[in-house]
This record gives sequence, structure tokens and C-alpha cells, in this order.
Amino acid sequence: MNTNWNLLKSKEDVDAVLQRSHELPCLIFKHSTRCGISVGAKTRFESAYKIPESNLAIYYLDLLSYREVSNYIAEVTGVWHQSPQVILIKDGKAVYDESHHSIDAVKLESLIG
Repeated sequence: MNTNWNLLKSKEDVDAVLQRSHELPCLIFKHSTRCGISVGAKTRFESAYKIPESNLAIYYLDLLSYREVSNYIAEVTGVWHQSPQVILIKDGKAVYDESHHSIDAVKLESLIG
């Protein structure tokens, strides 16, 4: 596994991600630990992920523990909540999102460059 997840636990953490995205693209991975599709998507993502930390900061949100944070992400990004879901943020705005079986680390890599 090449992923170094940063954990999201609060609205302030999300605000920090939005701010950081002005310097470095940021990815939020929303994950439900009780959902087989979500577990599979996370496993596939981690096994294919090869983007260096210098090119993308990645964040993990445990939806079951922090649902209010997920709602806040939807509010500030304008991206409708789904699970599992990835949201790519650049310059404080969501520029790409995918969910369920469409989550693809290789496609994400092509967007980062």
C-alpha cells in the first residue's frame, strides 16, 4: 500500500483541506467500513495508487464515525454525498468526483499529471 491517509474528523479539518488545495491538489476518500462495495473500492484504490505525496494529498473519512463531516463536505463542495466516493479538490473547488465501482486510482493519476 502506497497510501498515506490523512484522517478527517472535523469541519475544521475539511476547511484545512480546502485551504491546502490552493497549494497542492487534495483528494477526499469517503468510506463506509460496513459496506462491501466501499471496502472493495478502497482496496482496489490502495493497490493501484502510485501518486507521490508531493503531487497529491489524500484524506480519508470514516463515514460511520463522522457523518456530519461528510454532510459538510457535500455542502462546501457542492458534490452530492455517495459512498464510497472520491472528490478531487484544487484551488478550493471540487474538480472531479467518482463513486462506487468508478473509483479508479489510475484515472486519478492521469488528472493529476
